[in-house]
Amino acid sequence: MVALPSEFIELAYAGSLATVLPAVAQSLGVSAHPGAAPLGLDPLFELPPARSAVLVLVDGLGAEQLRRRSGHAQFLRSLQSPAPQLTCGFPATTATSLASLGTGLPPGAHGMVGWQVLMPEHDRLLNHLSWDEGPDPEQWQPHRTVFEQLEAGGVAVTRIGPGYFDGSGMTRAAQRGGSFAAARTLPERVDTAIAALTAAPRSFVYLYWGEVDKIGHTFGPDSWQWGEEVERTDAALADLAMRLPPGTSLTVTADHGMVEAPEMLRHDLAWDEDLARGIRHLGGDPRVPQPHCEPGAAAEVLETWTELLGEQALVVSRAEAIDHGWFGPVEGAVTPRIGDLVVAMRGHATVLDSRAQRPEFLALKGHHGSLTRDEMAIPLLHLPAVP
Repeated sequence: MVALPSEFIELAYAGSLATVLPAVAQSLGVSAHPGAAPLGLDPLFELPPARSAVLVLVDGLGAEQLRRRSGHAQFLRSLQSPAPQLTCGFPATTATSLASLGTGLPPGAHGMVGWQVLMPEHDRLLNHLSWDEGPDPEQWQPHRTVFEQLEAGGVAVTRIGPGYFDGSGMTRAAQRGGSFAAARTLPERVDTAIAALTAAPRSFVYLYWGEVDKIGHTFGPDSWQWGEEVERTDAALADLAMRLPPGTSLTVTADHGMVEAPEMLRHDLAWDEDLARGIRHLGGDPRVPQPHCEPGAAAEVLETWTELLGEQALVVSRAEAIDHGWFGPVEGAVTPRIGDLVVAMRGHATVLDSRAQRPEFLALKGHHGSLTRDEMAIPLLHLPAVP
């Protein structure tokens, strides 16, 4: 087995995002997902009991970025963490993490093993976020979600986010269950959350906010714009906390961190014939590309990519990535969705194919997906319920 570089985090799914929603459900008296124990997902923490609960996921709010720039988050830095620092799981990307959160399972079980993955039966890639011409979501991810389990346990479940999330393939696969309430701005989502909490005596609200991630991608996670967006987010969450009904807890987490990814450190298959040779589909993310190779070409491609990327990446076979436990236990139907190779980028380098990407995507300054602490570490902050 290939040794991991020192800057990579050793994954343990018992200390991951997959354990957060089951822990919230347990605090509400609902035993979510008893089948997780054989997968090594017994959580490392418990949350105090509550009558109702709010879980806020701030997309892109990595623990390392929050630590370095905590001056922008006066409210969040006042909260306590009930657990050792969590990781989001692998790869550190939104589609995978939202599925891990929603199902309480590692990626190898829920099957959403990257931003873009192979649909083997169709020999083409599925973009999990857009779900264009995608498969039936309930069949692609067949496991019962924790949202569904909360609802079955008598808890009124409300999911709050942008309107286009409602009924999307991604939402149906990863976060189905309960009702959906659309709201545009974060203050509007806070108002919607309070309304949902007061409408039922025993309730759970999931609130998603994506602007921190969007700003990090556009301007970089070290930019002043990122700090300003965190300040706005922090103020809105402080308002939410002050308005919580009695008996309601608040938990805040994230789906991944981010690194600066300058164009000068980009490898582009469109301009590198050697890197592109033998590649049938380039799945994954720029920080963790997952090449699917032409028949019989995987060994040669692994050798070529290892040589060309050098110290900028750890290139392993699918079998090695599974043996490392990067995806957690992998179900048989999920295995062919993973690339023939899995490439964990180091430093700030990326690999992409500009022929398959929009100009807006190519202009992004921040990326995520790999195993570095900046990408993998996420916060878990909790405000216990007050009677």
